[in-house]
Amino acid sequence: MRSRLLLGALVVASAFALSVSTMAQAPDPSIGTWKLNLAKSKFDPATSAPKSQTVKVEAIAGGGLKFTADGVDSEGKTTHSVTTTTFDGKPSVVTGATEANTTRVYKRIDSRTYESVQSVGGKVTTTTRTVVSADGKTRTNTVTGKNTQGQTVHNVVVYDKQ
Repeated sequence: MRSRLLLGALVVASAFALSVSTMAQAPDPSIGTWKLNLAKSKFDPATSAPKSQTVKVEAIAGGGLKFTADGVDSEGKTTHSVTTTTFDGKPSVVTGATEANTTRVYKRIDSRTYESVQSVGGKVTTTTRTVVSADGKTRTNTVTGKNTQGQTVHNVVVYDKQ
């Protein structure tokens, strides 16, 4: 009887350890390729709306993410930027940003949500809250703050998973 109880406890403990390990390895729902859905997005000021954008999100070592964004801005110019973060609270350089010396500090909120604070030349400009829908098909960025021209920004940018 005692050995059966011990064996049962061992089986339960092993199953628990396996489930925790599996949950810890669940893929980040942000990972994938996301295409801007202009029809569902709102830009304020409206003149800041890009003509198109695709964002590729990749996992990196240490639980971080690499964002590669390609698109066409509101003036018809091709854009390409890359940002890598490990959610360590340190500024991440935005390579290819339209403004020189652009950095973002990323903070993970939960498994489907993170926030980034963007600075240009050391001055905070905008905060972006990114949420991936429960079904993993939509990603929404809510951007607030001021752009480098001092205009108030409030964008709700919707992306569809490809």
